[in-house]
Amino acid sequence: MKERSMFITLFLAVLLLPSSDYTFAQSTPKEDLTDVRKAIAASDEIYFQAFVKNDRSILIDLYAEDCWIIPPDASALCGPDAPGDFFRTAYDQLGVRNGKFITVDVYGISEDIVAELGFWRSYGAGDIGIDDGGRQKN
Repeated sequence: MKERSMFITLFLAVLLLPSSDYTFAQSTPKEDLTDVRKAIAASDEIYFQAFVKNDRSILIDLYAEDCWIIPPDASALCGPDAPGDFFRTAYDQLGVRNGKFITVDVYGISEDIVAELGFWRSYGAGDIGIDDGGRQKN
């Protein structure tokens, strides 16, 4: 079961947004993060399509080249190969075929960093639940 919990991830990369006009101080009211929430939801929707389609390029395109993926009880994966390596492990070894993210909160950490707190659920073939857990994405 510990192998399956590898799917929990902590993204230590700055959330890239389509415009530099956004300012997110921690005191920014949550309603001002509407566009950020929409961007996160769109990214989250795309994420598991990589597993549905067995297409790691979809996942790779969501990460910065200097990303860090830190699975529990495993070494950190970092750099441009990290998303592809993570995908191969999740797909080939753990059998992930779909999943979903559930966002609990989005808040500003600084002017250019936003954090998302939430949960994930992963599913294998036949939509059988494999694992779930918490996540923080910066």
